[in-house]
Amino acid sequence: MATGCPVLGSEGVFGWSKRILWFDLGRGEAREWRYPGEMARDFIGGRGFAVKILWDHLLPGVDAFDERNLFIVAVGPLTGLPGPNTGKLVVASKSPLTGGYGDGNIGSWASVALRAAGWDAVVVTGAARKPSVLVIEDDKAWLEPAEDLWGLDTFTAHDRLVERYGKDAGFLVIGPAGENLVRFATVVAQKGRSGGRPGLGAVMGSKRLKAIVVRGTKKPEVYDEEAYRRAAVEAIKAVKTSPNYGFWMRQGTMMTVEWAQEASVLPAYNFREGVFEGYEGISGSYMEKVRVELRSCPLCVMACGHVVRDDEGMLVELDYENIAMLGSNLGISRLEEAAVLNRLADMYGLDTISLGGTLGYALEAAERGKLEGVDATWGDARAIARLVELLVRREGVGDKLAEGSMRLSRMTGETWYAMHVKGLEVSAYDCHAAPGMALAFATSPIGAHHKDAWLIGWEISYGRMDYSEAKAEKLIEMQRFRGGLFETAVACRFPVVETGISLEHYVKMFQAATGLSYGLEDHYRVADRIYALIRLFWVRERGGWSIEMDMPPERWFRDPLTKGPLRGAKLDRDKFTELLMAYYRLRGWARNGVPLPETVQRLGLGGDAVELARRYAAGPA
Repeated sequence: MATGCPVLGSEGVFGWSKRILWFDLGRGEAREWRYPGEMARDFIGGRGFAVKILWDHLLPGVDAFDERNLFIVAVGPLTGLPGPNTGKLVVASKSPLTGGYGDGNIGSWASVALRAAGWDAVVVTGAARKPSVLVIEDDKAWLEPAEDLWGLDTFTAHDRLVERYGKDAGFLVIGPAGENLVRFATVVAQKGRSGGRPGLGAVMGSKRLKAIVVRGTKKPEVYDEEAYRRAAVEAIKAVKTSPNYGFWMRQGTMMTVEWAQEASVLPAYNFREGVFEGYEGISGSYMEKVRVELRSCPLCVMACGHVVRDDEGMLVELDYENIAMLGSNLGISRLEEAAVLNRLADMYGLDTISLGGTLGYALEAAERGKLEGVDATWGDARAIARLVELLVRREGVGDKLAEGSMRLSRMTGETWYAMHVKGLEVSAYDCHAAPGMALAFATSPIGAHHKDAWLIGWEISYGRMDYSEAKAEKLIEMQRFRGGLFETAVACRFPVVETGISLEHYVKMFQAATGLSYGLEDHYRVADRIYALIRLFWVRERGGWSIEMDMPPERWFRDPLTKGPLRGAKLDRDKFTELLMAYYRLRGWARNGVPLPETVQRLGLGGDAVELARRYAAGPA
């Protein structure tokens, strides 16, 4: 591995600046950290750098809203280089929603600018005395006051920042949800690019950090410019000549609405069902008729931001997860009505998935007489929008909703229809009849999220009610490249998962950019190392682990589907537990979900990680 290449730590290193910016908001002080070369070799960047920094530098047990918590922005060796969808960065922290590791991937000009400024990551600690903006310009970083921005929505704040700092800068902004510490507040870029589902916008809010502004003027160096150019051009051509490219450009992820309805996985009425009678009104086909423009992240070759006018005439950028969670899951059958909720989430800085999951729980709990103050019913988009306003301001019942569905369900005493894993609400795929996708939600490193492994498409073709070890094997393969390679390199997964181009394109680009001769198996080993360390971070913060933390929502075991071709279907708890044990075995984790000491040692984590595994691992699965 990595033979015949430059030694990291020497002069002339490519792919990394080998510099991380640490900024103490309380002191207003910046310092540069020249991290050791093995950190780049072993963790690459993005998510890898984030969890390594949190593991090494975050005091165990610190509350997510404590000023000692760290907020991290990290790029990777492919970020900002010409190529298919390389304008990405990762934000990470200890999550206020889950209490464990939390991160998110955002396409933003801040990604390109941070790379051009010569930083591999920014680590923010402390809390500013007053609302502030962190400005990074090449080698310099400083704080500026932001009292005039505090309280503004992300769209207005973005425009003000552009006026102040110019169009050539990149911006990461929070809205009122982050300021008011809503536990699923996000970080927003470009008026609709949102990331950090587990409440990372609230972490910024707790630090009174309204925005991060980045401007860079340097050109990232690559090991072999000609080889990189050839690899990037080859990858872009593969995307644009893919048989799936044309349909993707017409509908993007919105195509999934009709597919999910046909497959009985479209969430309806807080995941009671997998089909929705009004699906056509929120479908990709309908969206295609009313779309007014297309938006993308920087360096994107397959734009996914399909923009429509909502019921109030405002422009809003849609995708499947948003419309399913704020449409069918809430009983709303008009795209324009669901789009209003989508826009409010983007403006206020709210995660659309957790918003839809929390509102779905609230509507059902109110229906059952378990939650007062919810003056809304299924399908009543205007009343639901008023709930969003209360939630953002933490007024009345909104103060409870702002805590997310896990905490809300503990308040009502009815937890079995709260649709979350580890505190993070599940993405828009019903799993009554999809044990493999349920396993993907259950073992996602940040809580129930589809990003690390969209197993359900493969699962339906393989055999959806099958509980064999093959599903655990396929899941780990997907986690290795979706949650590993793409989250460390850092780049968008869509060119591979939506147009079907080969992963080898990214291997070639990485090799040409860095000079490291990592093959796909090397990237998979890095991914395994990162997944193990993220799990150990959770174990350390919780003081132990149990398989209940890796179980999908109770509803999928308890309530069978009553509609559609799969009515009567539900998950089998015993079979699912066996599938989970197979996943643990394949990963080299103990029967309680803690990585075994020998696995931790084999992955090269060593030291405190091995000791923690020895303390908490229960024995082979």
